[in-house]
Amino acid sequence: MNITTFFLPGRVCPSKAIREIAEKANSPYTLICLKPDIEWVYLGQERMIQVMEMTGATMVYADHFNKVQCDKEQGPKEEAWLISEAPVIDYQAGALRDDFDFGAVLLWNTAKLKALVAQMDTDYEFAGLYDLRLRATDRMAQTGGEPLVHIPEYLYYEVETDTRKSGEKLFDYVDPRNRAVQVEMEACVTEHLKRIGAYLKPGVYKPLPTADNSYPVTASVIIPCKNRVRTIADAIQSALSQKVRPGYSFNVFVVDDNSTDGTKEKIQEITNSQLIYIAQDKTWHAIGGNWNVAIHDPRCGKYAIQLDSDDTYFDENTVQKFIDTFAGLEPEQDSLAAPHYGMVIGTYQLTDIQGNILPPGVIDHREWTDENGRNNALRINGLGAPRGFYVPLLRTINYPTTKYGEDYAVGLRISRDYPIGRIYDVLYNCRRWEDNSDANCDIVAMNRNNWYKDRLRTWELQARLKK
Repeated sequence: MNITTFFLPGRVCPSKAIREIAEKANSPYTLICLKPDIEWVYLGQERMIQVMEMTGATMVYADHFNKVQCDKEQGPKEEAWLISEAPVIDYQAGALRDDFDFGAVLLWNTAKLKALVAQMDTDYEFAGLYDLRLRATDRMAQTGGEPLVHIPEYLYYEVETDTRKSGEKLFDYVDPRNRAVQVEMEACVTEHLKRIGAYLKPGVYKPLPTADNSYPVTASVIIPCKNRVRTIADAIQSALSQKVRPGYSFNVFVVDDNSTDGTKEKIQEITNSQLIYIAQDKTWHAIGGNWNVAIHDPRCGKYAIQLDSDDTYFDENTVQKFIDTFAGLEPEQDSLAAPHYGMVIGTYQLTDIQGNILPPGVIDHREWTDENGRNNALRINGLGAPRGFYVPLLRTINYPTTKYGEDYAVGLRISRDYPIGRIYDVLYNCRRWEDNSDANCDIVAMNRNNWYKDRLRTWELQARLKK
């Protein structure tokens, strides 16, 4: 069928392996398989070639089926495998994350593959395949073409070897064991941004808006919630237990988005003058809309600090550390200086609902640097937590009214024009439990979430190209 087939053991591979494939490819089409066990649907390969010829694509990829070997509890003994659909999503200009899921089968136009490999001028140990596909999309943001074409048809079966729940995979990219890989991936995407004209130079920022004297408190903790009867009291008490130095003050907003499980009653059991309860109306709000209601409330402070309704602060010093970092203060300095940052992001640790540490433990996002963090932000799926915002700026941007990715959208927007500060002390307990919204998303939900963040990156990329 005019196809030369090669095997790569996963998407993390050296540039040398990609060059060897290009040198040995001697057919019009080159098939790269990222898993050893691929079974084709009848005429599946022929269909991939057909679509490539129709579209002129550089590479095509397709939906597929996953095969997982049954155990005694998963299925009848006479069935050796569980088969499930594994759709993937369309590639877009902002799909810059290095873990984009193409599936295990990549069919390349060999002539275009060789031309791209000839341009690869950096020897990566881990980012070889990433470099190749970014180069294939160098002109995508400007031309709107589709060099990487998704075929929404189930054309093959692959054996699933990573059977962890979706929530258990979320933090792979910040696992310290993967640090060397992440450094290379960042270097690779940075070069891509430079080639296409979307790279942001370090230290070039707009001035922050000036705050007036109308803010009633220095900082507000914002807790949006819906149906969190089991955890909301822990979150509120964690916020109310914060200690700030004389001259500073804070309050706590709880924005309840029509809970029906007793969350409202649990909140109302807590009596404290610093606690502000907002009951949303019946229209659509989601997490982003709940944040907007709080930050535009006249009782909101100059800084707004995140606390999710199923998490807790690490200790009583989190709010003060945010205040100090915003103003560029050393501990124990008492000046209410103008802020240096539009956003400050802290460090969290993963725990279970009882507070026991879960692997990989502390998530500090040390991949962020002042020099290149806002460029690397286009590669990763999140900037970290907890997050704090300078409210005069946030009120000009606002949150998107969505329940997923709203924090990433705001972080990307701020990073384009304003500096972001980091705190590398642990400030936050991110508690993983069965009711987390991302604990075990099905593939449809994961695809929807990933597509949305890719869309956010696409819009942000277009905005940066105009700078």
